[in-house]
Amino acid sequence: NNDRPGVMLASAVRSYANRFAVATGDKVSVYTNNDDGWNTARDLVLNNIQVVAVIDSRSISPVLRVPGAEIFMGTDVEDTSGRRALKSIKLTNGKSIVTDCLAVSGGWNPNLHLTCHHRGIPKWSEKIASFIPDESNPPGMSVAGRAKGTMVLADAIIEGHNEGLAVASDLGYKVEELDPAETQTVSYSVTANWGVPSGKNRAWVDLQNDVTAKDIKLANQEGFKSVEHVKRYTTLGMATDQGKTANVLGIGIMADNMGQTMEQTGTTIFRPPYSPVAIGAFAGRRRGMEFYPTRYTPSHKWSVEQGAIFVEVGMWYRSQWFPLPGETHWRESVDREVKQTRASVGICDVTTLGKIDIKGADVSEFLNKVYVNAFAKVPVGKTRYGLMLREDGMVMDDGTTARLSENHFVMTTTTANAVNVYRHLQFCHQCLWPDLDVHMISVTEQFAQYAVAGPNSRKLLQKVVDSNCDISNEAFPYMAAGEITVCGGIPARLFRISFSGELAYEIAVQTRYGDSLMRTLMEAGEEFNVVPYGTEALGVMRIEKGHAAGPELNGQTSAYDLGMGGMISGKKDFIGYKLGLREDLLRDDRMQMVGFKPVNTQDLLQAGSHLLNLRDKPSTETDQGWISSCIYSPILGHYIGIGFIKSGHSRKGEFVRAVDLVRGNDIEVEICSPHFVDPEGERLRV
Repeated sequence: NNDRPGVMLASAVRSYANRFAVATGDKVSVYTNNDDGWNTARDLVLNNIQVVAVIDSRSISPVLRVPGAEIFMGTDVEDTSGRRALKSIKLTNGKSIVTDCLAVSGGWNPNLHLTCHHRGIPKWSEKIASFIPDESNPPGMSVAGRAKGTMVLADAIIEGHNEGLAVASDLGYKVEELDPAETQTVSYSVTANWGVPSGKNRAWVDLQNDVTAKDIKLANQEGFKSVEHVKRYTTLGMATDQGKTANVLGIGIMADNMGQTMEQTGTTIFRPPYSPVAIGAFAGRRRGMEFYPTRYTPSHKWSVEQGAIFVEVGMWYRSQWFPLPGETHWRESVDREVKQTRASVGICDVTTLGKIDIKGADVSEFLNKVYVNAFAKVPVGKTRYGLMLREDGMVMDDGTTARLSENHFVMTTTTANAVNVYRHLQFCHQCLWPDLDVHMISVTEQFAQYAVAGPNSRKLLQKVVDSNCDISNEAFPYMAAGEITVCGGIPARLFRISFSGELAYEIAVQTRYGDSLMRTLMEAGEEFNVVPYGTEALGVMRIEKGHAAGPELNGQTSAYDLGMGGMISGKKDFIGYKLGLREDLLRDDRMQMVGFKPVNTQDLLQAGSHLLNLRDKPSTETDQGWISSCIYSPILGHYIGIGFIKSGHSRKGEFVRAVDLVRGNDIEVEICSPHFVDPEGERLRV
């Protein structure tokens, strides 16, 4: 019964306490056959975790004093009880102890796998009751410290120091004698204990492969006398374990069964790798373009005809910019696209945004549970911006969701998180709220979608949208959404949303109409000098407007960090709500998103630059934050950026330095609002 939840390796219990400040139980017992088990008991007490008992199978004096714990020497744990988790243990002396965690320490096994990978043969050490590398190490390999079986830390450090000097000398380096680091000497002794008679109860040996002591005995009875045969008959120490936790114990049981010593029984050796290795490490990270499918947007053919420069974005090929004859630098093309869009109208293919079609009577309730803001009462024909958190309270993704009818919604996600968000929603529905009437499907590739942005965007669309569909400002205001027809009856969806900060719409049609719609939009916009714009211009306008994107949604930012704390509804629960209220996430001195502009408008501002107070020297101690996104703004005529700095929301107007040591850039910048263009949002609503 040693597989009951609550029975753990002592090393794991100690690591949880020392490294993560986590108590694995309220009343912990320690069962050991070696001195190190007592160190676990000591560390638990130092971490204010109650230790109710220390059971040592050796008949010796207690190794340490453990306040508050009963001490049992020369005694073993013979059984455990508890229906769903450990409730108590029974000792061989008849004593029962109420406990909810049993930390088992059976001694340490040196990690000698690397020596075996080179065909080294381990030998048995009675002193530490384990196998250690023999003296005939593979050529060029030296072993020291605990890997060699030297279990006392002070001795291991000296051994490692001496071996390091010897290796350096062998390589031809001049060796300087140094005193090794000093540490407190802690004794280590162990007495082998291969198990306690379990009667009819199962005694698990290999917890990964479910091998019991009975399985090993049965293998011997069946005639399997070699450790290699027993390993393959029982799967002891196979697969990813490769003997790390079970081998010595299993071989000890086998030796007892056959009346042999451990030397006579021997051991298996271990095959590489020691831990799982990514296939890419063996085969190489890149194998050309034949592994992942290449995804093209519906306007790809038209974009190729225009001479677009493409960039790979999550397997999609997107137009990065559209150079005209005579433009020799990408900035010329991007600046022109931004200026023309803000002055008149521009079109961008945004098909790659994730699109999820959601239907059902409970969709509004479902969305209310996954978004931080309220979605229960979104009117039909309206779109709402939504922010989605992970369970730990950090921002996962953002996007818009439109209500096309009472029970029909369309959600958009960022291109990068399209799959993750869809998987997250499926998990929420299937595992958390399966009783809700919700049905969803990804329609990212089923619809072509174009952003039409700029002061003349409505005039352009009115030439394409059928006359029975009124898209005037009064009939179709900001954040409106609806199903319309275009070009004489072709079904379409129209959303009045903007990523650029201008009067803008996103129009979607079935993918088979995507190429034709792009050509029709460009033809209809000729009188307005319409311009196609790519991802670079899209990025410029989103930074000018102060929208957060991938560099800001990096998995380490909260809604408050992004300045979106006001969106969070306090009238409902949602994923991430509780952990999002952790004290650390609400500190005023957290890294907060703000804007940055150079004091000298001729200076180059670069993404990745670190932010320092004006008189500080660059170091990890003086680091105040970083620039996450940066562009040259053709509208403002200088570089601007958004990023994160400590207490940023309360420091607007302050001057700091943006330092990039790698590229040798050090300039003075002003902390400002991230909304550089139309901060009041007046252009969106005209």
